[in-house]
Amino acid sequence: MTDHQPAAEVIPIAIYLEDKPDRARVVALLAAAGVAAPDMTIEALPDTDWVAESQKALPPIQAGPFYVYGSHVTALPLADSIPLLIDANAAFGTGRHESTEGCLVVLAALAEERRVQRALDMGCGSGILAIAIAKLWDASVLAVDNDAKAVGVAVENARINNVSLAIDARHGDGYRCAAVGLGGPYDLIVENILADAICAMAPDLSRHLAPGGVAVLSGLLAEQADQVLAAHAPLRLKRQWRLGDWVTLVVEK
Repeated sequence: MTDHQPAAEVIPIAIYLEDKPDRARVVALLAAAGVAAPDMTIEALPDTDWVAESQKALPPIQAGPFYVYGSHVTALPLADSIPLLIDANAAFGTGRHESTEGCLVVLAALAEERRVQRALDMGCGSGILAIAIAKLWDASVLAVDNDAKAVGVAVENARINNVSLAIDARHGDGYRCAAVGLGGPYDLIVENILADAICAMAPDLSRHLAPGGVAVLSGLLAEQADQVLAAHAPLRLKRQWRLGDWVTLVVEK
């Protein structure tokens, strides 16, 4: 019986250097490390605007009535769309993830049936949801994140989208942020984070949600929905929106 060894897997590796490397020097360094020199191709790359190339991967999207786009986009939104100018940055929330898109769709649906005067965006990231709330309702929005850089991004995005007066962005540790207690109770609370964090903060959310108020919970895989709903009892499920593997829940007090 003969053992057949599988052929060695060929793994291509691309290395980008500022200056052209010396082939002989590369071979010598590999030999010193006990590595046989692989087949190599050394060539110059054309001058490329890498920012522009990366932006091509971020086309505008339509999420419900919202037209979410970056500053590189020149196409105009539809006349009845609500524009949200959000550039990719250090903070989560460009609208392109299913959880954020689900929140935008659900918020637009809620705006057709209820008034909101005080809202809280907990874990605001880029501030996209706080900005969406400010554009849907004549409401004051407290946006809180435990990442100071994200708060800075949210402040700038609020300015760019002309809603700075409606949004108060704060750096703080969740519901321990002093501004949360001072600004509540809230008609609307949004949490687009992770299931475990949402479950851990459920008692705080319930305490700060006004009677008759609603909370939008996202960042959840569909199989985590029951766990999140159980953590928020006795708040009742009002609606849910599924997009791919992700689900957005609306619970009411």
